[in-house]
Amino acid sequence: MSSTETHDVVVIGAGVVGAACAYYASRAGLRVAVVDRGPVAGGTTGAGEGNLLVSDKAAGPELELAMVSMRLWRELAAVLPVSVEYEPKGGVVVAPDEAALGALRRFAEEQRAAGVDAREVTADELGELEPHLAPWLAGGFHYPQDAQVQPARAAAHLLHTSGCERYLDEEAVAILTGADGTVRGVRTARRELSAPAVVNAAGTWGGHVAELAGTTLPVLPRRGFVLVTEPLPRVVRHKVYAADYIADVASGSAALQSSAVVEGTPAGPVLIGATRERVGFDRALSGEALRRLAAQAAALFPLLAHVRVMRAYHGFRPYLPDHLPAIGPDPRVPGLFHACGHEGAGIGLAPATGLLITAVLCGERPPLDPAPFAPERFEDSAHRPTGADR
Repeated sequence: MSSTETHDVVVIGAGVVGAACAYYASRAGLRVAVVDRGPVAGGTTGAGEGNLLVSDKAAGPELELAMVSMRLWRELAAVLPVSVEYEPKGGVVVAPDEAALGALRRFAEEQRAAGVDAREVTADELGELEPHLAPWLAGGFHYPQDAQVQPARAAAHLLHTSGCERYLDEEAVAILTGADGTVRGVRTARRELSAPAVVNAAGTWGGHVAELAGTTLPVLPRRGFVLVTEPLPRVVRHKVYAADYIADVASGSAALQSSAVVEGTPAGPVLIGATRERVGFDRALSGEALRRLAAQAAALFPLLAHVRVMRAYHGFRPYLPDHLPAIGPDPRVPGLFHACGHEGAGIGLAPATGLLITAVLCGERPPLDPAPFAPERFEDSAHRPTGADR
């Protein structure tokens, strides 16, 4: 094992959330090290679509976090390379009938009070926004603030720009503490990294990292699939999804759920998501999930019925029981900070998460109220995961 190296903070996790924590902490003048048992974006980030959404979030703490992040992503887009593929293309949520449209209308009214730009569009106006949409839709809402990035590249460039020390393919095997229980660093198989602060940005493995520190966080993996089509002309202009996607995001069901989320990319392929199911870390391919996605996407965009799917990929979203991430210090282990449990919203919420963690590390005023994200809110044993979910 190499000699101990000293830093101000060690971040466990080289996905986009960990990268954002490293970026903002480094900008604040802290010496940062990032540790990951795999490569950059080797977990949830690398399996994501790059969603930067306000449209799917109900008024409340997560939407507040998203609004801060949208501003930060616009700032980051001005300093990161164009290869991160930041696109402020907006989102369109569609309703199949008047009942669903009414529900979207009530949802949007509450969002507007929080500063969201949500514009109702008629069935005819949907056709102007997305000429290839199915003609049978009742209407929907246009969200100009929604955007997209290429998540793996965004994570890589955030880490590079931060100037942090990176220790990849090195799993954290212990969180070191002193006699009083205060964090003093991280041990990997190759070295010890000394630091008075450790940030748990390990995504779906956030619960395991918490256990290394002698505490608990009930992070569960929620599997999701994405289809990738052959390259096409830009036939899908926005991020388009069906209204039932919002209900799926908020659901706590372990069963397979699917609702079409369709978007074009600068490279040409169309991405089709999204499914959700709690099956532990089972990586088996689900034919049922893929069939559902294909059928739902073709129902929204009939021309996709004649397009080839080139590949499918899947990953695990880090899910917490109340659908809010854990962000901030863990009072049970002084010096331990959590930044995980964002489920499918981690890419969009990463900058605000990094800024919030940095504010706490530096003793500065946070950009928003951190109380709803407090990690200790799960101390009730009823929230702890079962063995099947680990």
